[in-house]
Amino acid sequence: MGFNTTAIHGGFIDQEKKAVNYPIYLSSTFAQPDVEHEGEYCYSRGNNPTRASVEKLAADIEGAKHGIATSSGMAATSLVFELLNKGEKVLINDNVYGGTWRFVSNLFEKRGVEYEIVNNFNDYDFDKVDENVKMVFIETPSNPLLEVTDIRKVADAAHKKGILVVVDNTFMTAYLQKPLDLGADIVEYSATKYYGGHSDILAGLVILNDDELFTRLKFINNTLGGILSPIDSFLLQRGIKTLGVRLDRHLSNALKIAEYLEGIDATEEVYYPGLKSHKGYELQKKQANGAGAVISFKFNENSYDLDKFVSKLKLFSFAVSLGGVESLICRPSTMTHESYAKELQEKIGITPNLIRLSVGIEDVEDLIKDLDDAFNYSRK
Repeated sequence: MGFNTTAIHGGFIDQEKKAVNYPIYLSSTFAQPDVEHEGEYCYSRGNNPTRASVEKLAADIEGAKHGIATSSGMAATSLVFELLNKGEKVLINDNVYGGTWRFVSNLFEKRGVEYEIVNNFNDYDFDKVDENVKMVFIETPSNPLLEVTDIRKVADAAHKKGILVVVDNTFMTAYLQKPLDLGADIVEYSATKYYGGHSDILAGLVILNDDELFTRLKFINNTLGGILSPIDSFLLQRGIKTLGVRLDRHLSNALKIAEYLEGIDATEEVYYPGLKSHKGYELQKKQANGAGAVISFKFNENSYDLDKFVSKLKLFSFAVSLGGVESLICRPSTMTHESYAKELQEKIGITPNLIRLSVGIEDVEDLIKDLDDAFNYSRK
């Protein structure tokens, strides 16, 4: 079946009542058959029918065997990092989601886990990797500079050293990019974003094929308790049903806005892998079916006033997050990546004039006019 058909008809089917939407099971506990046996569902922290349905749906659209739904994107990331033991090391690309960096830079030390920042995985020499490296964790395109990493190349090189490869695929979703097909071992999402799609839930997903890894992760998730609630599981499943349709509009809008931004003097540089000027353009075309709907750009503060620009916007809300039907704008250095030290921000390129857009599904002419009005108003 095609992606959209799978998104609508995947997951569980309500065999008893024939409801076209799988029901919400709000019960925290389930009666067991007898003293010697445990049924499929016992206690909702371990397993819940509504959550199990969306986990299957998420795995179905990924073309994978297993899915785990968590209480947030960071719960998904934290779950994956629990695979690391004391004395082991993870490699991460140098600009990742600020919450991921907050975890790595603050919590690894007391766990005895090490990390190494990699500036460019596409040029990384895995033949010289430390023996204690057990995981590679990458975002591609990265947040917020939209750098593109060759997933297959990294996976092939890492696997020769017995290293697990994890890809945060939040910006792309399974509709645009399937890291497992490119060799990754685990793909994870902040499903708060495009999968939910309406900025009304927090959710995370971990998707994989390996049975042994799934058993370990399922045990850890049950033990730590960072599970997705039944109501949020229902809302997430509803969001996934329209994922492909929404992303088609997101992509169309984002490309037009990126081209607009590239053609004005209010921006110094535009970061969007759907533009031919982007250094990762060809690689993005090779491994994905689109460039996503997140755009970053350097605001020209010499000729324009950033405060006035933001204050004039009507359709772009000045807020963190991304992936909803509405358009958002933020400044990563103080809003999403503030956990990075100033020195590291400067080294990476997360400057105070770097602006990130999450392009929604409004009429693109209205979005461009909103930006244009704000730029004109803010001209010095």
